[in-house]
Amino acid sequence: MPNSKSAKKNLRQNVARRGVNRTTRSAVRTQIRKVREAIQAGDHNKGTAELKLVCKELDQAAAQHIIHANAAARTKSRLNAAVKAIAS
Repeated sequence: MPNSKSAKKNLRQNVARRGVNRTTRSAVRTQIRKVREAIQAGDHNKGTAELKLVCKELDQAAAQHIIHANAAARTKSRLNAAVKAIAS
């Protein structure tokens, strides 16, 4: 338990930030799952539409340091390659 006034404030801030971070991370994971489901179904049109949304969410999460920028880039690259693979 925090003892000082500043430590108590830090705890409150950390709890609030953790909630926002968890929400954002969950939204990103859900969007990634939708792209992967479209890939599994072989639906190129839905895959490209969902990919556009997931790229935006990944970039926003990386900008907020919720996920690492390289992890976002790697995920976008792999999903993009998978969507392109089902086009042919």
